[in-house]
Amino acid sequence: MNSTASPSASPRLIEVKLGGIEQLFNSMDPSPFHERDLDHDAEQFILSWAQEFPSHSALRLVVHLERAPEAVADPQALIAESVKHYFHYRAEMTRREFRLLMMEGRVALAIGLAFLIVCELVAQSLPAAHGTWSGMVRQGLTIIGWVAMWRPLEIYLYRWWPVGRLERVYRNLSQMQVEVCQKW
Repeated sequence: MNSTASPSASPRLIEVKLGGIEQLFNSMDPSPFHERDLDHDAEQFILSWAQEFPSHSALRLVVHLERAPEAVADPQALIAESVKHYFHYRAEMTRREFRLLMMEGRVALAIGLAFLIVCELVAQSLPAAHGTWSGMVRQGLTIIGWVAMWRPLEIYLYRWWPVGRLERVYRNLSQMQVEVCQKW
């Protein structure tokens, strides 16, 4: 399967209807508009739609504005640059989160393996009589040693792929076409 979208395939459409441009941005962020964070609700709306599509699909965001933005000469350029900048930033943050998760997995694997080896060495040093306290302790040490491997197995089997998919979705959002439709 090809991992990039076909140039002839039409982009998947995500539409956002806003009263004004300020609804798209986090009002608590003091940065200039083009560097501001997106509003949490706007981000979640766009992200949830993007996650509905395959992560390699070409995307197109259409922002419908009900009223003219104040003191913004070119809302199309501002919104397109801001949205792409924000999702690029989120992709980078998610990539860092992925790298930290993999590092955590390596540390957990090293600790788990060391603990498993110690448990097995202690278990093997005990007498092998079944039905006695030493037999129960021996089995308990083996079980506890393998339970210590739960965390690295969880990370490497289950936790990495949702973070990796989220990064791909954010990367895709950072490259999507952005169009502004003005109603005024």
